[in-house]
Amino acid sequence: MWDFSFGRAILMVLQTLPFVILRGLVYAGMAIAYVAAVGTGAGIGWLLGRVAGVEAAAGGAFWGGLLGFGLTAAILYLLREYLLYLLKAAHIAVLVELLDGKSVPAGKSQIGYGKDAVAARFTESSVLFGLDQLIKGVLGAIAGLVRGLTAFLPIPALRTLVSLFNAVMRMSLTYVDEIILAHLIRSRTANPWATAQDGLVLYAQNYRPLLRNAAWLTVLMWAAMGILFVSFLAPAAALLAVFPRAASVWVFVLALVFAWAVKKAVMEPIAIAALMQVYFAVIAGQTPDPAWRARLDESSARFRDLGRKAGAWVMGKTSPGPA
Repeated sequence: MWDFSFGRAILMVLQTLPFVILRGLVYAGMAIAYVAAVGTGAGIGWLLGRVAGVEAAAGGAFWGGLLGFGLTAAILYLLREYLLYLLKAAHIAVLVELLDGKSVPAGKSQIGYGKDAVAARFTESSVLFGLDQLIKGVLGAIAGLVRGLTAFLPIPALRTLVSLFNAVMRMSLTYVDEIILAHLIRSRTANPWATAQDGLVLYAQNYRPLLRNAAWLTVLMWAAMGILFVSFLAPAAALLAVFPRAASVWVFVLALVFAWAVKKAVMEPIAIAALMQVYFAVIAGQTPDPAWRARLDESSARFRDLGRKAGAWVMGKTSPGPA
């Protein structure tokens, strides 16, 4: 089974209620943007289709809704760097303090404290975003190395099981990059690139318990999202009734968007808090294994890129910044 306490994870997240509310507002706003874009696009498409002919009206409504959905998704994709910097990383910074039994200093809001903690370590959003992308790339390389360890299994009947394991492992990486960010914040690092390398090596040398717990969290989170999806079908249909020309398929799409919004706003912080418990307990007292460092250096160009950026950061930074 798993090695984390769900109760403790939920309590930690509840203690960061300002962030939960902020996340809820942000992701609810995204869901509403999708509804408005799909409905407006479907309406415009229907009108244009009606001009072309009655039979084209339904097709126009569908393609108009699709265009609205796609434009909204593209805009939100461009905003992901700032969401990571101002919301997710700042929330992680406060969760780290709570995990260690600390609290936000008196006279400072949780959101302000989290934002300052992130700014002190990453200076600007582009540094954190670039670091996060490299971390994800290295995690993919670690997953490839782990898959390589199972590729030589001699029993053909195990291939399906291994394929299922690999699929769950890929999904499990969703939360691991944020755990590495938590490691950077907790270590009060003056060089995030070098500390990211250390955190990744520590993850790799302990991949068995960490992957097992991440896999359990992934299964539980997606099961909960499935329940949310079903429960949101009726509200999505009611909302789309305001836009009578929208194709019925959008009921399912918007129910999925609403479920995703709840997952990101509430469920994801719980998963991160749970995996943080496991990661910091497992790596306690450990140092990065040189063998694993060499293996990652050989197999991952992004891990090597982290090393180069670590060297440039040391040479180019005049002071470590506030802790």
